[in-house]
Amino acid sequence: MKLVYLLGLGAFALGLDAYVTAGLLPVIADDFHASVSAAGQMVTTFTLAYAIASPVFATLLSASRVRFGLLGSLAVFSLANAGSAIAGSLGLLLVARAFAGVGAGLYLALAASAAASLVDEKRRGRALAVIMGGMSSGTVIGVPLGVFIAQHFGWRTTLWLVTAIGLVSFAGLALRLPVLPATASVSLRQRAQVVTDPRVASIVGVSFLAAVASLGLYTYLAPVMESGAMGSVDNITPYLWAWGIGGVIGSFLIGPLVDRVRRPYSLVVGILVLLTASLALLRPAAAVSPLLALLPLALWGAVGWALQVPQQNDLLLARGDRGGPVAVALNESALYLGSAVGSGLGGIAFSLGWDGAVLPLFAAGAALLGLILQVTGVRAAQRRPAEAPAQATPVAADAGS
Repeated sequence: MKLVYLLGLGAFALGLDAYVTAGLLPVIADDFHASVSAAGQMVTTFTLAYAIASPVFATLLSASRVRFGLLGSLAVFSLANAGSAIAGSLGLLLVARAFAGVGAGLYLALAASAAASLVDEKRRGRALAVIMGGMSSGTVIGVPLGVFIAQHFGWRTTLWLVTAIGLVSFAGLALRLPVLPATASVSLRQRAQVVTDPRVASIVGVSFLAAVASLGLYTYLAPVMESGAMGSVDNITPYLWAWGIGGVIGSFLIGPLVDRVRRPYSLVVGILVLLTASLALLRPAAAVSPLLALLPLALWGAVGWALQVPQQNDLLLARGDRGGPVAVALNESALYLGSAVGSGLGGIAFSLGWDGAVLPLFAAGAALLGLILQVTGVRAAQRRPAEAPAQATPVAADAGS
């Protein structure tokens, strides 16, 4: 598990980098004498590069080069953050953020399958949970730390911190990560066929809808809680911490549960039920007392982050040596695209003058659609005959796909 924790450290750097830049937009815009909306394109370029490049490069990567892919993607990510820290113009910063997104997307997809291949089947869920726990911890712990550092030492120092963490993980993996096991060669066409796999498509669709609901709503948590119907909250910090701490707890606790339950489908159903309920209860709880809203917020964060561990496990089981990392990469892309769609829909709602208190109800509706797809589409896809017999050790093959 020590190597898995090194992989998790890289995921921590990714989680920090993906979310801290949003908090740095005003100071970056001021530094480059640009508008906040123009500086905000650095988030857009990172997200789009992550979502598009991740499945593309995971598909092109051969079975024998997964170690090279892990180290190469982490190196690109770290160097791109160094480039971001020294960028002399907003244009150069945007280019650097795009490269950081490419490295982050490929690394996380390969890290998930590699982590699963480094442990026995009974600890697969815990290994995947370390990766997602690293991401959530980077968001919850790293983002406030990164903003604090930026306020006192400048935004470039924060990006140097991300660079340093990435390089520490890179050095540890370069020294200790073995050549990961690979099975018989799988053609590029076979890996590309992951996109047309009905089971993969349905699982990824569930992740997309859950991201629209969870990550999309989180973007507007502050204006939502400021609504009179939500108690007119002035200090959003306790609510952000409740969501974040719940996320960290959920990310780490779900791993042993996945290993114990051994049925990702049923576990995802339960998680989606809780996600839908927590979002639906947010407004009624806040109407009674804003402090009472901390409970559904913490539950929302816990199940929202926990969802991806059984999702990744199910994708690895579904594809085996026929494109596991590609399937995980598609799932990660769905998360970022879902977040973007959810944020976009929330922005439209506010531009139309809607009260922020209605957004949790729409988010609950998106989560409910995800639950319906899980109950109908995923189950139907599971009943279809597989393309090939399942492998005895599918996850080890995933690491080399």
